[in-house]
Amino acid sequence: MKRRHYLLLAVVIVVTLVILKLPERTATQFKLAIGGLFLPLFGLTGSGQQVAEKAGNAIVPRKDLLKQIDLLRRENAELKVQLPRLAELERENERLRAQVGFKQSSRLNIKLARIIARDPANWWRNVQIDLGKRDGLRVDLPVRTAEGLVGRVSEVSETRARVVLLGDPMCPVSASVRDAQNNAVVVDQGVIKSPAAVLDESLVELNFLRNATAVKPGQPVLTSDEGGLYPKGIRIGEIVDVRPVDFGLAHVARVKLAVRMNTLDEVWVVMP
Repeated sequence: MKRRHYLLLAVVIVVTLVILKLPERTATQFKLAIGGLFLPLFGLTGSGQQVAEKAGNAIVPRKDLLKQIDLLRRENAELKVQLPRLAELERENERLRAQVGFKQSSRLNIKLARIIARDPANWWRNVQIDLGKRDGLRVDLPVRTAEGLVGRVSEVSETRARVVLLGDPMCPVSASVRDAQNNAVVVDQGVIKSPAAVLDESLVELNFLRNATAVKPGQPVLTSDEGGLYPKGIRIGEIVDVRPVDFGLAHVARVKLAVRMNTLDEVWVVMP
């Protein structure tokens, strides 16, 4: 073993002497060649040091991680609360823009009113609005939305009014069925012959059909000018079905209302 060490030492000394005796240009090239042999080892060492440094930086105390998780959970909960509010604001914005557009396009003299109270008893079918005598309201003024007819004003005080809705016995409406030879009918839920009409607030009945054979499901039902109370052509709904009553001597049609009465927020009062 000692002999090998001596031989290696002698080789190193000889190589060193040879390098020192070489011309400067040749010695430089020789040094570059030797350096190239050891460069991969140096690069591997440097990469290992960088990986170690990154791993050290990535290590975060468990306490700090728990704080970050708790913060993210709180932010997530706040966003979940804010999301329905933003959606509601967006729906209200769209509704108001639709109201403004309807006001601009309507040929009628109309005033916007807000629903401020509802009668909890559904069978009465009436609401209160925030307009009254001081706003020019009087009894029997028609009330509608952009979708169709809502009802009429039944009582008026100084600052508010009561509106009776379609389907209430106190709100009969003269109507016509489009594409049915202008068949004049009367919307009147006072004479209820269908249990389904009681259970479903969106259904009303058309009585006194003049030409029942011309009435088909899907046909639009509009206000007519026969009663003199409502402007002609306001949408009421569409035909659902027609059935005979009184042993086939008459016919009654069920109508799906165009306006969802249980979701009203604002209505338009048709002024004189």
